[in-house]
Amino acid sequence: MPELPDIVVYIEALERRVMGKTVTGVRVVSPAVMRTYDPPYDAPAGHTVESLDRVGKRIVVGFGSDLFAVIHLMVAGRLRWEPPKKPVPKKVGLAAFDFEHGTLILTEQGTKKRAGIWMVSTWDAVAELDRGGIEPLEIDVAEFGSAITAENRTLKRTLTDPRVLSGIGNAYSDEILWEAQMSPVKRTGQLDEEEIARLHAAVQKSLKLWTQRMRDEVGDEWPKKVTAFRDDMAVHGKFGEPCPRCGSKVQRIVYSSNETNYCATCQTGGKLLADRSLSRLLKDDWPSTIDELEGA
Repeated sequence: MPELPDIVVYIEALERRVMGKTVTGVRVVSPAVMRTYDPPYDAPAGHTVESLDRVGKRIVVGFGSDLFAVIHLMVAGRLRWEPPKKPVPKKVGLAAFDFEHGTLILTEQGTKKRAGIWMVSTWDAVAELDRGGIEPLEIDVAEFGSAITAENRTLKRTLTDPRVLSGIGNAYSDEILWEAQMSPVKRTGQLDEEEIARLHAAVQKSLKLWTQRMRDEVGDEWPKKVTAFRDDMAVHGKFGEPCPRCGSKVQRIVYSSNETNYCATCQTGGKLLADRSLSRLLKDDWPSTIDELEGA
């Protein structure tokens, strides 16, 4: 699932290509991708892109103050920048926004089509799609501490709850907790001031680091490698591989259709968490479906 760093880099790539440009047409080949019907799907045609924003994990394309296209990629949605009037690919293609100089195509792999586009006419309607989490890179330690300790939840769920923090998902929460050297199943109610500060610093460092890495990788090109599994990640998706800090094998907790990766040596004092009771603990604090997780 594209998370904050991925969405930021997507938006920056869009800014270089479509800011100030006029949409010449909108093509929808999978009607299910449209989550609204008024304004109509082709309302952006003839309008100029005036703003690009991120709301959680959503990309908001603004055409003035009375029309916004909101794109949520969910798990497998991706954006492609193609030559003008490029056909929308069969099977994976959902929709396209046409410009004179290129085409923005929304695709989605897999059979479960979760990605969506909302056409709305006010910023208030955009804000209603926001789950309400605070921006993790725009808050100080005190604000961060208040947000994450409002409920006594596992650190894993707290970091990924869009009602608490905006834009963090399964992948970067693993990397953040590894950076902070904290257990994914530790409860927020157990955190002292030093641990809150350490976790806040890890959030800031990890998200900034990965955003910059992606910028450097993409340059002026289009971001094509948008994935939750990256070779240079420390623990996410690295089960059985050596921890880059201590060399111990990365462990995992499997629950529902998700898994959490961690280093037992660095994060849990050497204790393995993948036993039945602790797996159940994390599972009970985790939504059973992606739609429940994202509230889409």
